[in-house]
Amino acid sequence: GHRTLSQPFPPLPAGSQLPCFHGSSTIRNLKERFHMNMTEEQLQVLIEQLVDGSMRSITTKLYDGFQYLTNGIM
Repeated sequence: GHRTLSQPFPPLPAGSQLPCFHGSSTIRNLKERFHMNMTEEQLQVLIEQLVDGSMRSITTKLYDGFQYLTNGIM
């Protein structure tokens, strides 16, 4: 189904046994990674900055070259 920015992933069942979700900071870190505190306009600016930085990154160019040589992906 459709997810909104306020709920990008389903809630965990009570008493989840998944070790990756244990600890008080896990959900907070996920929300920070999804930039839940930003407006749509702020997210747009951030994404444009991330893409622009990636386009100028030497590591992006090296990875793209590796993908082209090994898999024919351009």
